[in-house]
Amino acid sequence: MPKTIAEINERIKKGEAVVVTAEEIIDLVDKKGIAQTARDVDVVTTATFGPMCSSGFYFNFGHSKPRIRAHKVWLNNIPAYGGLAAVDAYLGATELPEDDPTNTIYPGTFKYGGAHVIEDLVAGRDVRLKAISYGTDCYPKKEVEAIINLNDMNEAVLFNPRNAYQNYNVGVNLSDKVIYTYMGILQPRMGNANYSSAGQLSPLLNDPFYLTIGIGTRIFLGGGIGYVVWNGTQHNPCALRGENGVPKRGAGTLAVMGDLKQMSPNWLKGVSMTGYGVSMAVGIGIPIPILNEEICQFAAVRDEDIYAPVVDYSSTYPQREPDVIAEVNYSQLKKGSISINGKNIPTGGLSSYARAREIAGTLKEWIQKGDFLLTEKVASLPSVDSGISLKALKEKT
Repeated sequence: MPKTIAEINERIKKGEAVVVTAEEIIDLVDKKGIAQTARDVDVVTTATFGPMCSSGFYFNFGHSKPRIRAHKVWLNNIPAYGGLAAVDAYLGATELPEDDPTNTIYPGTFKYGGAHVIEDLVAGRDVRLKAISYGTDCYPKKEVEAIINLNDMNEAVLFNPRNAYQNYNVGVNLSDKVIYTYMGILQPRMGNANYSSAGQLSPLLNDPFYLTIGIGTRIFLGGGIGYVVWNGTQHNPCALRGENGVPKRGAGTLAVMGDLKQMSPNWLKGVSMTGYGVSMAVGIGIPIPILNEEICQFAAVRDEDIYAPVVDYSSTYPQREPDVIAEVNYSQLKKGSISINGKNIPTGGLSSYARAREIAGTLKEWIQKGDFLLTEKVASLPSVDSGISLKALKEKT
């Protein structure tokens, strides 16, 4: 009989819930089969940790005396967007100091940006606030400078418009020179291949049609508790999918939000990407309630059944051409090399599987202790009809 989230939450409160990670459920399905595992397991924890550029936080730094209507705002010389309200602002993870040489000295080092400010704040470090205004009758002050920290802010909310990409490209370089990209440094003539996904641990790869993950889903975010608040930007549920329903291209994304004051520098880290810019490594963990056999089947996906496209970042990607050199699975990628047209190419992961495993384990512990209850999604993410029956999936496994 199918379960409900309310029933699972009651089991969590009583300390009776059976919780496993997305790695652990694979072995259970091998031993017990889908039907029995779906009956036995209540929750599967998934996770990812890697660079997620579309991130940032909004904050309220409080009123000065006399009051100021901040027109422009900086934190540690990094511009924040002040076009919200008097003392509200938003700082993007990829924002740079106005005096950063960027790529005028090529390749740029991009040593400090918005993501590093966020990491400094959650680590408890002070930052320098500067705000200027044109002055009004009700907000007469024209400039404020102060040393503040996260506790001084009235509110500080991590709000990331696009995180947890559902699959992604494997980046290579077909040109004769080194190139610097958001997929890392790519050596000429396919000298290396970089990927960025936790594969079988990654949240949306374990729920490919967003059956349980939706608006209102409670999640592990940056070491604290957050929520899925919308589909992320560039969300594309219609991407090419395999026979198992798992996307073979970049597909769904999540917009997520949480209280920055709960978070940890272990799970929000500034990343400097040579020749490209600044990004932020974000830790996300999402519980999947095992409500029925179909959800259990999807949550037991394996690296060898998740395929990603190999794309040339010297030409095809920047020119927005559709060419895909090959498709490789995450089992191949994680072994350290892939073979394309007879060429052995070393691989590197921009995301950390070890850290994703740690997040999945932490979320599992929270649920087992009764410190984390599941939420019903209040609305579904844009999706497509799977058109895939459980019977068909069983026949393929």
